[in-house]
Amino acid sequence: MFFGVSHIVIPVTQLERAVGLWRDVAGFTEAKRGEGYVDIDSGNMLLRLLAVPEVEANVSLRLSVGDVAQTYQALLAAGAQSRYAPMKTPELEEIACVSDADGHSIVLWRTLTEDEWGFVPELPKEQGLWQPEAEALLKRLLLHVPALFRMLARRKSTRVIEMIAAEEKSPVTREIVIRGYITSSAKATRFRLIAPLRAEGINPDDYKADFDYE
Repeated sequence: MFFGVSHIVIPVTQLERAVGLWRDVAGFTEAKRGEGYVDIDSGNMLLRLLAVPEVEANVSLRLSVGDVAQTYQALLAAGAQSRYAPMKTPELEEIACVSDADGHSIVLWRTLTEDEWGFVPELPKEQGLWQPEAEALLKRLLLHVPALFRMLARRKSTRVIEMIAAEEKSPVTREIVIRGYITSSAKATRFRLIAPLRAEGINPDDYKADFDYE
């Protein structure tokens, strides 16, 4: 039976140089030393730095970091070579890559929020006809939701709005968007919708029934 990956073996030609990179620059902990190797605790897996006369095959490591640009510069200052500078990807990530002295690639990455990426995803529409002004209104209202929760709010509000439109046998109008936006939110937190609605020139008092909807 398999219990998981315990080590990744990284062949290195100068053991102490590699230890300095992973322990002193990357900030990981030296866990164990043995004859010709040092184990580095990366937090969820051990990196076994194994001394070899010559590296015959390179490895690639993907490291989650808090600040890609800062970590990238720190590795360059420590002697790593750039493969590519920090950049954004369509997967909502920021990544960069360097090579260590033995040619192993170290990919630095972190997840970006929608706001950091700077785009507004399309609504996950599945049915019905959406009037352009209604769709634009919902996208603006969703910008008031914290980025961490926006994807969930986008899915739920779109689904509820389309359900209301289907029940009323109507295209998705501005009015239906407002009602669905309110009722798709938990009743205990609907007070947070008042400011976004007012910012769009909408009087929340006109939608008391929706705010009270169970």
